[in-house]
Amino acid sequence: MRRLGSTHVNSWGATASSISLLRPERPSRPVSVPSQPQALTFDLARTAIIVIDMQNDFCHPDGWLASIGVDITAARRPIDPLKTLLPALRKHDVPVIWLNWGNRPDRLNLPPSVLHVYDPAGEDKGIGAAIGSTDRKILEDGSWNAAIVDELEVDPEDIHISKYRMSGFWDTPLEGILKNLRVDTLLFSGVNSDQCVLSTLTDAGCLGYDCILLDDCSATTSPDFCQDATVYNVRQCYGFVASGSDLAKNLIL
Repeated sequence: MRRLGSTHVNSWGATASSISLLRPERPSRPVSVPSQPQALTFDLARTAIIVIDMQNDFCHPDGWLASIGVDITAARRPIDPLKTLLPALRKHDVPVIWLNWGNRPDRLNLPPSVLHVYDPAGEDKGIGAAIGSTDRKILEDGSWNAAIVDELEVDPEDIHISKYRMSGFWDTPLEGILKNLRVDTLLFSGVNSDQCVLSTLTDAGCLGYDCILLDDCSATTSPDFCQDATVYNVRQCYGFVASGSDLAKNLIL
């Protein structure tokens, strides 16, 4: 039988005269890590990692946040642990999903409430505004600004999704892609942990996914208490908090 489906794991068997709805079997690949509130074991065969907003406008010294005086030191902290973790996950066939702000040039899918967050006085200084030159537009899809920072290697098999809200589930194909990947467990990383990372993780938890925040692979330019509250709320209400470095060590062993 030929396989019919956008992914092997969510495919039918097909011939001209018959269809098999039996999906391919996947052997479990358990891995254990220390975590809060309890030690954790999960199945790599049913896991994906979502890397959120590790892009130039948030994490590069020449990006948008730095240009308006934000100290981006914290936003760059996930880079080194992700450089170790992502290749290890790829070797275990864990999908890597890059979930980045990447807005339409005309901003037609952005309501005033989203634009206001970044441009409270309506001075055209937020999303879509030029930084220094007309070809550098804040968080515009396809621009240098919205691109992933050079320090993080991107594999051709990685999955890219543009988002337009704090949560990556609104007005994006993220949920449909996760269904086709047939994953239950989501690893969360990136910036800002108290904003886009937490919003996406919260929606994932409400949709029934098992959520793991990797605390060393996520960070925020907000005050320290925002990171503390994020970690508290995740382990209290939405899932688990673990270390990407611990996970990488266990994968490499």
